[in-house]
Amino acid sequence: MQGKGLLGELIQSFCCLPGVGPKSAQRMAFHLLQRDRQGAEQLSRILARAVHEIGHCQRCRTLTEKELCDFCDDSARDDSLLCIVESPADVWAIDQATVYKGRYFVLHGRLSPLDGIGPDELGLDELERLMQSGPLKEVILATNSTVEGEATAQFIAELARKYAITASRIAHGVPMGGELEYIDSGTLFHAFSGRRQV
Repeated sequence: MQGKGLLGELIQSFCCLPGVGPKSAQRMAFHLLQRDRQGAEQLSRILARAVHEIGHCQRCRTLTEKELCDFCDDSARDDSLLCIVESPADVWAIDQATVYKGRYFVLHGRLSPLDGIGPDELGLDELERLMQSGPLKEVILATNSTVEGEATAQFIAELARKYAITASRIAHGVPMGGELEYIDSGTLFHAFSGRRQV
């Protein structure tokens, strides 16, 4: 049974994390209070700073504490390639698992009319401006293999065609219904190597 008071609030707070139920939250809270108070203080300081200082990159929309993230600020990256993903976690997953050295664009979701998420909510107007003005030759559609992810990829592929930009889709290895941030690096590497034109 979950206790009341500050300890109960702490346990309940951990439950806001994905995949963390009451038992896991309780273990985390007790571990920090009984065995690692210094770690708990550092976690609380960094979390407070992150909440106040981290925003979105002005170019690719990933999470960063600067105007431009490290990916966008890197002049060695290829401006002719743009990888389009659903979340900042996908940027990290791809960058750690592949040899991709192009640019990124983060949608922060996927088309889902039933949930009221349309092109405006995904920043597709910003994406279209990039397609109009930049030296883009290929967009790599790395949205998740869900019905909504596929619909989003198809929508963006049509947009790319309008500007004579090649649209490719990451291929084999990513299962239907799979979320990129949970896929191992070998699978992601093969998916990127085997991408196909849409």
